[in-house]
Amino acid sequence: MSDQKSNQQQLTPLLETLIAAKESARILANTSHQKRNLVLKTMAEQLKKHQEAILQANATDLALAKEQNLSPSMLKRLELNAHKINAMADSINDITTLDDPIHQTLALWTTKAGLEIRKISVPIGVIGVIYESRPNVTSDVSALCFKSGNVCVLKGGKEAYHSNHAILIALKEALELHHLPLACVSMIEDTSREGILEFVKMDSYVDLLIPRGGEGLIAFVKHNATIPVIKHDKGVCHLYVHKEADLSQALAIAINAKTSYPAACNACETLLLDFDLIESFLPTLLKTLRKHHTRLMFEDEATLQKWGKQDEDEEVDDGLADYEREYGTNTLNIKIVSGFDEAISHIATFGSQHSEAIITQNEEVAQRFLDEVDAACVYVNASTRFSDGGEFGFGAEIGISTSKIHARGPMGIESLRSYKYQIKGNGAVR
Repeated sequence: MSDQKSNQQQLTPLLETLIAAKESARILANTSHQKRNLVLKTMAEQLKKHQEAILQANATDLALAKEQNLSPSMLKRLELNAHKINAMADSINDITTLDDPIHQTLALWTTKAGLEIRKISVPIGVIGVIYESRPNVTSDVSALCFKSGNVCVLKGGKEAYHSNHAILIALKEALELHHLPLACVSMIEDTSREGILEFVKMDSYVDLLIPRGGEGLIAFVKHNATIPVIKHDKGVCHLYVHKEADLSQALAIAINAKTSYPAACNACETLLLDFDLIESFLPTLLKTLRKHHTRLMFEDEATLQKWGKQDEDEEVDDGLADYEREYGTNTLNIKIVSGFDEAISHIATFGSQHSEAIITQNEEVAQRFLDEVDAACVYVNASTRFSDGGEFGFGAEIGISTSKIHARGPMGIESLRSYKYQIKGNGAVR
């Protein structure tokens, strides 16, 4: 008995968190759909109830982030307000309206030996999510995991520590009110890189790891994790304006894809324009983008000199394109292509397999684009900004997977389940 107590005293805070999470996973997996929905509704209520405390915590994070000179895009992602908190609560309520993703019969058949085999959807178990900046991820991920019967272990960034913790308090109050383990929604307090390194090797306790954030974070997790990983990598998204595009559509979609929320991972970073449209469309496009204060980046010095704005009186000059970069700001690469094949080749070379779009009235070209472009979300005559769990009807999202195994694109509750086979026999032997 004394040895057991001694071992427990030697547990690190991380191990204590993960052991509790794993123990809670069995309880949550066998909690009824009705009760899970009741808890989720209470979570939404608690978010609204704790709104003032969450906003105060967020103000602390924003002040510290400004002292540390965080980028404007990171600050934008970090910032909360009353509207965003209400949207977080609404998102949780939307999730309650979705069908139960687990304990569903996915297939049923009888073998030649007379065995009845039923394929049943089940939770994955314990899901670890590492993310940066956005505090709304805390509530979205918690709600989606809980709805699908999964325990989540969250690892937010240090820049959002106070905001995440305030949101977690509200969510845990809902668990307590319904007499469920508080470890059903857990958060790792250690926000250091060393803490991440320890966490990503805990495959004895965590079944799936989902990193979402900057390129450096994704690379670090990918190269160090022993837990299976689904990447939510950078969004280097393209909009290709084909020579047979409806130009009014093209203009509206380009403005939306770039300027509606430049910090989003589904924002367009490069606009590809057919050579045939240089005279009829490019001047209008550049003029309209500049009205939206977009910094324009061109392929080479000659193109920059011809189309770029280099007025010393302007706050921001145009510049040279970086096709591999996710700007996260109101900055857009403009590249002229000779036609469809060059556009497809450019996307294949520089795209991050996130979201790609074509604007064209040619149905054959549109179908080729849908078939040939390798990305999680491929659009015809629509903005890349629709790559979002809420817009897809998922209520919210864990993130947007750029992996190909298990889940791809916006991940909702359907992506947070596995399956098992239930087999019934009558004395069957082989």
